[in-house]
Amino acid sequence: GDGKNCDHLYPDRCFCNGAVRRPSSFTGQTETLLLLDFVNGFDEPAVIALERVFQATRRGGGVSFSGHIHNLPGHVPGGILSPRGSPRHPPLPQVSPEQVILSHSPLRLFSQFHQKCMLVAGQGPVEENALNLGFKHVVTIEALRKAYPLLDMVDQSRRPKELPPPTTGFPTIEGVILFGEPVRWETSLQLIIDVLLSNGNPGAELQDIPYPHLPVLACNMDLLWMAEAKMPSRFGHGTFLLCLENIYKKVTGRELKYEALIGKPSTVTYRYAEYLIKEQAEKQGWKSPIRRLYAVGDNPMSDVYGANLYNNYLKSAHQNQVQAGVKRSLQAASPQTEDHLQLRKDCNNSVESCESILVCTGVYRHDAGVPSKTKEPTAETVFHGHRDFCFDPSLVEASYIVPDVNDAVQLAFKKENWS
Repeated sequence: GDGKNCDHLYPDRCFCNGAVRRPSSFTGQTETLLLLDFVNGFDEPAVIALERVFQATRRGGGVSFSGHIHNLPGHVPGGILSPRGSPRHPPLPQVSPEQVILSHSPLRLFSQFHQKCMLVAGQGPVEENALNLGFKHVVTIEALRKAYPLLDMVDQSRRPKELPPPTTGFPTIEGVILFGEPVRWETSLQLIIDVLLSNGNPGAELQDIPYPHLPVLACNMDLLWMAEAKMPSRFGHGTFLLCLENIYKKVTGRELKYEALIGKPSTVTYRYAEYLIKEQAEKQGWKSPIRRLYAVGDNPMSDVYGANLYNNYLKSAHQNQVQAGVKRSLQAASPQTEDHLQLRKDCNNSVESCESILVCTGVYRHDAGVPSKTKEPTAETVFHGHRDFCFDPSLVEASYIVPDVNDAVQLAFKKENWS
């Protein structure tokens, strides 16, 4: 989730990805929340109560956990559940931080960076979010700009009127976290490039350009997202990353490298979701192994692509060929990701598949297709995925297409023989 969207529910076997956008979609979402709450009454050993794993994996750098919970139906002023707790609308189940995955949530396991001084970019409470994830030394773009006012020169009205005194005592930056799209792109782009070119000391005179550059962790790769505007797609963080990558390459002649890409469609996010789902299962006393996951989303290029990519990962893992079939995409999560996240030992191999369910309440429309062939050279240009993820037509083909989230959950119930 992010401050713009209401991103939703995730069962143990079914988790959703920003599939509802507009207020008109809230009704189906609320029915689904209440339906999942009702399922909690079933004594089904192979099933976790679905509402217990609520995961918002779209964006999240620009809003805190409490902000996401506030965006749930029933928490929205004039929302569906009004008054809450009435006989017609029973109260929504409680949602705890352990049941929520935002795009940046897996960063809490990147402990090798937690003691380093990290520059954080995005909008909203990014400093608070970084601290909550375990990072101890955080510098914001605004703090960096104030320390080095001569760096930000695009907006003439913000240029210093007098030559400022030299900055002293400012910490050396050791890495960069990109939470989400910022407000002033020109400022963030300039200062991030400055940090990378100066090896974390933007006030120093530039000598040789360091390469490899400082580690960069990026959350949420969506190029576009769906809002209330009639024009179908708004710029997402993926667009900002595209700008950053191209500026860096143009200036240095080299590729910008990521220590990790987190959020859909990265396998590390789905792996982390599986880990939390199993953790929730253990807390509720369910002993039977989870065999299937259902990933629900509205964007073929991120939601469906990521679910199918993870499905390939699961298949290859069961064949003891972890990297088979996932091509360059798995590398986007960085070679050592699974080792230092310790997900290999925490997630046994009980999960056999991840089914992708595409809903029509956001980016995807029935009349808006996705590329099905790559024979023509121009086919690659319509792929909206990140640079580090190769386009594979089979990965954007959903296992199922349904109208909304409620239908997606009903489909999962049917597939699992729930009545």
